Amino acid sequence: MATANSLTRIALLGAESTGKTQLSKALAQALRARGQVVHLVSEYLRTWCDAQGRTPEPHEQAQIAQQQADAVLQHASGTVIADTTPMMTAVYSHKLFNDASLYAMAAAHQRLYDMTLVTGLDLPWVADGLQRDGPQVREPVDAMVRAALHSADVAYKVVYGQGEERLNNALLALGWDDKKTDALGSPLLSAAQTTRSQGQYALNRGRTAWNCDKCSDADCEHRLFSDLLKRSE
Repeated sequence: MATANSLTRIALLGAESTGKTQLSKALAQALRARGQVVHLVSEYLRTWCDAQGRTPEPHEQAQIAQQQADAVLQHASGTVIADTTPMMTAVYSHKLFNDASLYAMAAAHQRLYDMTLVTGLDLPWVADGLQRDGPQVREPVDAMVRAALHSADVAYKVVYGQGEERLNNALLALGWDDKKTDALGSPLLSAAQTTRSQGQYALNRGRTAWNCDKCSDADCEHRLFSDLLKRSE
């Protein structure tokens, strides 16, 4: 946990309509309520699209990625929470324009983060104007994000759950539980401690014990998530 004179960077990545912005804001609010110095870096692409009234062309992707990186790097202390990083720009450039040239820059930047969270696909897709292409792109983009992180040798954890449950599981994934205290020495999140003690993870709505910390094991996670979907049919 960052103090006023230290620096911790947290990245949120994920396919469209998987709650990155909502979760980043909830994380920032939770940490600020505990006296932490938090800098929330919004998605630059959204600002760009709103200003231009369109989505970017292939030659504009690199500048957008750099602007996103620069917005994070301007903060030298506290906890920096990035609502997406250049890695997402690189993934979409690859998918939409068959341009893989941004991966090297994105990977180098991603390694600067202390923690990377990937938002799971368990939230319903919601339209958002120019920002979203449709629910059919979520699974392939999710797979591309994970592949890019593996290729960059960046560890990550996947966060599932609805509402406060998603926030609690994000804090658990970050390791902020009863063993971590704020500046006043208080536990960071009692609800997270309760969730851990029960041995349950939001991925399966409490139906299966969470027996390990390997949330970035895509194969294991895939089996659990597939089982969840089958049970909900």
